[in-house]
Amino acid sequence: MMQLYFTDIQKRFGKRQILSGTNLIVSSGHCSLLSGANGAGKSTLLRICAGLEKPDQGRVNIGEGNQAWKHCRQTLQAKTVYLHQHAYMFDGSVIQNLAYALPRRIPQLKRKQLISEALAWAGLESIATTSAKTLSGGERQRVAIARAWLRAPTVMLLDEPTANMDQDARLRTVQLLCSLKEQGIALLVASHEPKHFYSLTNSWLHLSAGRIETLAAHAETTDNIIPLAFAQKAL
Repeated sequence: MMQLYFTDIQKRFGKRQILSGTNLIVSSGHCSLLSGANGAGKSTLLRICAGLEKPDQGRVNIGEGNQAWKHCRQTLQAKTVYLHQHAYMFDGSVIQNLAYALPRRIPQLKRKQLISEALAWAGLESIATTSAKTLSGGERQRVAIARAWLRAPTVMLLDEPTANMDQDARLRTVQLLCSLKEQGIALLVASHEPKHFYSLTNSWLHLSAGRIETLAAHAETTDNIIPLAFAQKAL
């Protein structure tokens, strides 16, 4: 099982301490749900885990012992994908948007095969030639998830992935996330609406005052929640 350990992550914006000694473990085939108030630092933490936001302090263990975050940045960017709640679409069709995820060195025939598989997996075949920028929010998110899937990440970090979706679009999105988890991808999902992810969640985490705590399982999902152990000292 792959595990990434983030230890003593600290981040300040001006005089405001956003993250203060935050510790986190993400594991393959495991979904952690991250809740917290607006401004608690959920998005910042996800971006740090993705190698996109530099922390003021922090260590990462990617299987080679504890190292400073800056030394692991490129590895984090290679292993993880961060998806913003407002899925960005490039100009062009859904097919062309998916193609952005594939390295140019991949032969054309193989590219077509991979894109076809992604379209089928995400249920996007009927809109494959549609301009991506005309899609609904739910469709955009599925395109973004399929695009991320094509990159074969080890970890997927999702920031409010079902925000402003109707029930059908939300269910479709959660189904894709369940599939990713079954494929062994580690998921960290930040959301203000945890009830939508109970069927997916192994660990429910809460970020407050710059630190993470494990919440008690919801009554309806006790059997599905596995407490997550955090490193409170250097790993």
